[in-house]
Order: sequence, then structure tokens, then C-alpha cells
Amino acid sequence: MGLKTLTGKVITAAGVKPTVAVKWERENFWIYGAIEPLTGQHFQQEYPHLNGEYFQQFLDCLSQQLGSDYAILQIDQAPAHISSAINWPENIIPLLQPPHAPELNPIERLWQFLKKSLKNELFSDLQDLRTRLQQLFEQLTSQQVISISSYNFILEALFYAASY
Repeated sequence: MGLKTLTGKVITAAGVKPTVAVKWERENFWIYGAIEPLTGQHFQQEYPHLNGEYFQQFLDCLSQQLGSDYAILQIDQAPAHISSAINWPENIIPLLQPPHAPELNPIERLWQFLKKSLKNELFSDLQDLRTRLQQLFEQLTSQQVISISSYNFILEALFYAASY
């Protein structure tokens, strides 16, 4: 997530050209997240970069959050996700998705949903963006997460992977 304005379509009167204030700054941060498509549970944390060190911190926090439960974590093949330095906790099983296939990962649908809510909003600084994202996460219901992420092909793939 960053300060560069996400633009989208707006409705105006006939003949009126829509205008939206746009910010081009490239300051940003990363949100790492995991969702459970069947129950709608979600877990996310903010980090300053996408790298192996922060991904390891996320995995450790997610593992603690899971307690004695197990999870299959579907990941793309970003270098931070497949680094040999990653020490996978015993209760998290990585599932690599094919390269360049974000539509297969349920969390990507959540990111799209959240970004849609941020279109045409102008944030003065990263703290304003963080505050708005926190509001969106607080308003997010389990039913919304289920609706966004519980596509049959995703669930079937996860059940198939879990059977091994």
C-alpha cells in the first residue's frame, strides 16, 4: 500500500469531465496477510518491506496465532517467500502457486477488495493511509471474506493439497 493515488471511474453529469486529485509519491509499506476461506478468519500485519526477514516474522506471528491448529499457506513465488533462509513453522504448510497466477490465491481477492475501497482517496501521509486501512479491516466481516475468497476452484485445490 502506498501514497500513489489509485484512480477509478466516477459518475458525473453529461458533458462534465471528472477530476480527481492525484498524488504521485512512492512512499509505501507492505501488508502481509492470510485468510481462511471457509470461516472468513483473517490475519494481517504491516511491514516496511517485502523480504525474507519480514516474511519470517510474519510466519512466526501467524504460527503463534494458530496455536495448535495447522494451516496451508498459499504463496506466490516471490523471492521473499521461497528464500532458503525461511524457517517454516511446523504448523504452517507452504503451497506454491504457479508463477504469474495471482487469481489462484484467495488473499489476492481480499487485496483487490480493499484497494477498490481506496480508489480516488488522497492521503496526506502514510499514517492517514494506515488509519484508513485499519478502519477497513475493522469493518471487514467474516461473511465478506468468505464471499470474496470461497470460490469452488480455490477450495477444491486447497482440499486436494491438504490430502497429501
